[in-house]
Amino acid sequence: MTLNEWLNEYGDSHRHPTNIAIHKVCVPAIMFSVLGLLWCVPLPAALASLPFANLGTLFVLAGLVFYARLSLPMMLGMALLSGGFLLLLAGMQHAGLPILHISVAIFVVAWVGQFYGHKIEGKKPSFFRDLQFLLIGPAWTLSFLYRRLGIRY
Repeated sequence: MTLNEWLNEYGDSHRHPTNIAIHKVCVPAIMFSVLGLLWCVPLPAALASLPFANLGTLFVLAGLVFYARLSLPMMLGMALLSGGFLLLLAGMQHAGLPILHISVAIFVVAWVGQFYGHKIEGKKPSFFRDLQFLLIGPAWTLSFLYRRLGIRY
């Protein structure tokens, strides 16, 4: 499928204005929390000493390959968003903040919001049909900003 086909199919179960608003907040929050959870998974000592050597960074790199196959402009936007999240996590780690606990809390609250939005919508989340929609959600959210800025994706 093309990026537009993915976004249109995702958008079919995201039409209610309240659900859209919830997704604009909760999808990036879930993305950040997943990266935070992956950031906390220990790596072998030989890798752990490298900067940004964690499963969160590896997940971002794999995701960017997925987005690059769909659209270079979307991949670049997701790289900026993901990179920002990774820098925030690095700052949190440097400050000694409990990334795991914060990520779990954000993850739970954001998913409660997502399911509430889908209750309002009256439709199940798209990822129940295809797990790839878990990667389309952030792109769908970013597409609102792209349209507002006049960026073609």
